[in-house]
Amino acid sequence: MIEFFFWTTPNGQKALIALEEMGLPYSLRPVNIAKGEQFAPDFLAVSPNNKIPAIRDTDPGDGGPPITIFESGAILLYLAEKSGRLIPADRRGRIEANEWLFWQVGGLGPMAGQNHHFAHYAPDKIPYAIDRYVTETGRLYGVLDRRLDGRAFILGDYSVADIAAYPWIFDHGRQGQALEDFPNVRRWFAAVAARPAVRRAREIADGVNTAPNVNAQSRSILFGQAAPAAARGTG
Repeated sequence: MIEFFFWTTPNGQKALIALEEMGLPYSLRPVNIAKGEQFAPDFLAVSPNNKIPAIRDTDPGDGGPPITIFESGAILLYLAEKSGRLIPADRRGRIEANEWLFWQVGGLGPMAGQNHHFAHYAPDKIPYAIDRYVTETGRLYGVLDRRLDGRAFILGDYSVADIAAYPWIFDHGRQGQALEDFPNVRRWFAAVAARPAVRRAREIADGVNTAPNVNAQSRSILFGQAAPAAARGTG
């Protein structure tokens, strides 16, 4: 059984979709990051970076003790290897999968995240920051659109690369992006959204976080972390 520490962020939904797609048994452990639950000692024992998602695999298959994993990209790779699904079996295919998984982890996710922050959550609207991240997000959409030209999915076949990217495209309107400008992304986005496992994951996420609005208190918890607080495991 996999204990899945989850909240309804794009990175959390990546791991949720993967678990649903791969059919691995798991128990859902919501971690309400707006209330500071990510600083609880039992969670920090699994995710020392005080971020979701994280997993604890109580049956790792090697006869050893449970394995804990944090960071969404590492989780996707682990689940793909454990299940033997949604990642190419050949060396060249795995290299390509890693490229696009790391593209999302190092590019699309952070840029779209900063886009969200400065456009919607920052107390002061800074035009330069908003323009910088909206523009860079658009550039990355363009990279994905070119990649999908002539391909149904990022690697050709559906894979962890698609699972990684999809939740970061879901809020394209809030990112200042119009899918009409990226026809290949629009086609791909609709195809991923229509998958039964993706639909199940969206329904589960909607049931976990029924009040996603950020208020002054939750903003302080989410965006006010400093090194001493993180070191102590407090918000």
